[in-house]
Amino acid sequence: MNRLDPLAPIGRVLFALLFVDAALGHFKPETVAYAQASGVPLANLAVPASGVLALVAALSIAVGYRARWGAIGIVAFLVPVTLMMHKFWAISDPGMAQLQRIMFLKNVSLVGAALYLAYAGAGALSLDARLRRRAARGDDRLDAAAAGSTAYSA
Repeated sequence: MNRLDPLAPIGRVLFALLFVDAALGHFKPETVAYAQASGVPLANLAVPASGVLALVAALSIAVGYRARWGAIGIVAFLVPVTLMMHKFWAISDPGMAQLQRIMFLKNVSLVGAALYLAYAGAGALSLDARLRRRAARGDDRLDAAAAGSTAYSA
């Protein structure tokens, strides 16, 4: 074990916290109303659906189970949200435009972090890594399949 390995689960949880909090807000009527006012099509469906996506993806990342897929889910959540909800270029009020620009750039940075997580994986201290280790030992066929490992083939 690398002495820096404990940083991965801490980083995953801290990264996921923002999305858990945001996801829970997607089930509030005022969030749907704000999305409707921003021109989001089918906001009554899209906002709660995006909340489910963000919540599942964030929990996946936090516990390190299929974290690469969770990271892809976060990207799938962030790209449309960023482009539809943070259109700083279309806002005439300078203060609000600046705020939306900051939110836009924050989300772009989070997309970068999620893409890196999709590339690098959850790290050694994760359920993904534990399932890979068990599969490599041949402990459980179901664990090998769940981890997406090629260590077991039928």
